[in-house]
Amino acid sequence: MAGDKIALITGITGQDGSYLAELLLEKGYKVHGIIRRASYFNTMRVDHLYANKDFKLHYGDMCDGTVLAQLVAKIKPTEVYNLAAQSHVKVSFDMPEYTAQADGVGTLKLLDAIRSAELEKTCRFYQASTSELYGLVQEIPQTEKTPFYPRSPYAVAKLYGYWITVNYRESYDMFACNGILFNHESPRRGATFVTQKIVRAAVRIKAGLQKDLALGNVHALRDWGHARDYVEGMWRMLQQEKPDDFVLATGEQHSVKEFCDVTFAKLGMPLKWKGEGIDEVAVDASNEDRVLIRVDPAYFRPAEVETLLGNPAKAKEKLGWTPTTSFEALVDDMIRGETVAVETGKDNWT
Repeated sequence: MAGDKIALITGITGQDGSYLAELLLEKGYKVHGIIRRASYFNTMRVDHLYANKDFKLHYGDMCDGTVLAQLVAKIKPTEVYNLAAQSHVKVSFDMPEYTAQADGVGTLKLLDAIRSAELEKTCRFYQASTSELYGLVQEIPQTEKTPFYPRSPYAVAKLYGYWITVNYRESYDMFACNGILFNHESPRRGATFVTQKIVRAAVRIKAGLQKDLALGNVHALRDWGHARDYVEGMWRMLQQEKPDDFVLATGEQHSVKEFCDVTFAKLGMPLKWKGEGIDEVAVDASNEDRVLIRVDPAYFRPAEVETLLGNPAKAKEKLGWTPTTSFEALVDDMIRGETVAVETGKDNWT
């Protein structure tokens, strides 16, 4: 029907996809999501949306261009949000080819699906790019004009996704945008990501369910925001008169060690750090014989990204977007989510 707002979200069962689906449904969109059959048992982030008549899921895969083309032609979306990815940096070193196919070539398949359905003039496209593109950073802070220097198979695959999005915008006059999002977390963050690992471990240690936590590079510096704020920025990018690329970030930086300090302190377990390198540990400040965090080289990346700090000035000026959740409030929200999971005996997001 003319005038309907129809969104297609890949990666809808993930952290960002679930928040984006909620946002778009609130705005009156019909929301379609693509899930892999392998994700059939991993839909807890969107299970509460099933009863909404404007919400529908479809089976598909970023590596299957035929199915993507069929779905796009059938759904006829007015907006496509490509959030699907093998998004774990460490895993990308173990599965580089799959990461390249899903994150890089998959973006091409989706753009081609829009063109095959002859929707390139009516459908707006959002590509989830990443601060990992900056890798070995060439300047601090990073902006939309900072040169990229990817340091992982994940970032290299995302680099292809970034440039093929720009290329289709310039070649076919498509409304296609890259959102270069810095780290964003929430209670829905996957359990293998460092922030959720820290929060989950701290809550479980507090409850007597876990002894300690093993981490990799605790000195890495990141720009952490809340995913709920960032999906609002994604939507705003596709509401502009002209397509463009935007950095979404807080402009504030914290270390992994600081994330640990704040989280454990909020749970009544202040930390004291001792040692250096792989011998560095964090002990309970009230009982220094009790080791709570240790460094495990198994979690080091083959090529580290030591520092990431974004400058969101362009998004503030052109999109009217600013993050609304402070670092402390983000940690509080994640602790609340994990505490409920532990108290109810349910695993939080896997």
